[in-house]
Amino acid sequence: MPTGLALRDPRKQLFDAAERILVRDGANSLTSRAVATEAGVAKGVLHRHFADFDAFLTELVLDRIGRITVRATSLRDAAGTATVADNLTGALLASFEPATVAIVVLVIARDELRRRLRAAGAARFPLVGENTAMVADYLAAERDRGRIAAEADIDTLAPTLIGAAHLLFTERKDSPPEAEAVRKVVTTVLAGAMP
Repeated sequence: MPTGLALRDPRKQLFDAAERILVRDGANSLTSRAVATEAGVAKGVLHRHFADFDAFLTELVLDRIGRITVRATSLRDAAGTATVADNLTGALLASFEPATVAIVVLVIARDELRRRLRAAGAARFPLVGENTAMVADYLAAERDRGRIAAEADIDTLAPTLIGAAHLLFTERKDSPPEAEAVRKVVTTVLAGAMP
């Protein structure tokens, strides 16, 4: 007689549970037991799929980095369409949804997690670094199309946009900022870079 139901995608179920805990309760509340309880599975399920809790967290962050890679391709492909401010506002709203902001806090809090992420090839500051590269790549594509000034310093603009947006999203506990607030950050940072 079976002892439980088969899980369709245990990794996704566990990742989703971890993100809910991070958003709701913060990084200090994230434990393997809490994840298993939130996911509605036995604690052994997590350890059946991951060597240890830091391996689980590493895979969670790498999954999020994979989402950034997909978004980066879409953003780069959007170069030359809509407006630069519209494209970047949409990308920043998608990049800094509550789970991502909570995961950034988690990465900052756990030395072993950062070490493993760097060993896996993540940016020096995981998630933030990949988002910065996404914005820089997009700005370069827009510069090639003449929609960003040829002399624009993309290596300064991209981290400035990401840092300003991150602060804007981090200050909001209950809800993300309105699109207009994000657009204001984008247009202010890019004011001197428009042709």
